[in-house]
Amino acid sequence: MAELVVLAFDDEGSALQVRDKLLSIQKSRMLQLADAAIVVRQQDGRVKVKQLTNLVGTGAFGGAFWGILIGLLLAAPWLGLAVGAAAGALVGSLADYGVDDKFIKEVGSTIQPGHSALFLLMHTAGLDKLLDASKEYHPTVLQTTLSAEDEAKLREAFGSDG
Repeated sequence: MAELVVLAFDDEGSALQVRDKLLSIQKSRMLQLADAAIVVRQQDGRVKVKQLTNLVGTGAFGGAFWGILIGLLLAAPWLGLAVGAAAGALVGSLADYGVDDKFIKEVGSTIQPGHSALFLLMHTAGLDKLLDASKEYHPTVLQTTLSAEDEAKLREAFGSDG
C-alpha cells in the first residue's frame, strides 16, 4: 500500500532536487514511488503544479498510434492520426492518477509565496531512502498517511513540530 508524504521547502529548487534524487534511487529499485508532484506558490500568490506523470502527452501518443492504425485500415491514416491524438489527449487530461490535483492545489495555497511542497505517494519500505535524500534540505513535514511511529521518525529527523 502506498503512503502519502507532503514535505514543504523554502524554495522550489530544494523540492526539485529531492524529487530527482528519489527518482534516481527508484531506478536502482531501492525505492518505489507511485506518484510525485511539486507545487510552488509564486510571489504573486499563484500556485504552479508540476506533475511527475503527464497524462495528456501519454494519452495523445497512445491515441495517435491507435488512430493511425485504424486510419490505415480505413485508408485515411492522417485523419486517424489527428482524431486519435486528439481523443487520447482529451482522455489523458480527464484522467486523475496518483495524488489528487485538488488536494495539491489546496496545500499549495497554504504555503508561503516563494516556497514549495513535494507530494510523494510511496511505499513505506523507502522511508529511510526519503530521509537520506531530503535531510540536508531541512523540509517541514506538512502531512502524511504514515503510521504515528513513522511520522514521528520523519518529524524528528527533520526537526518538524508535530
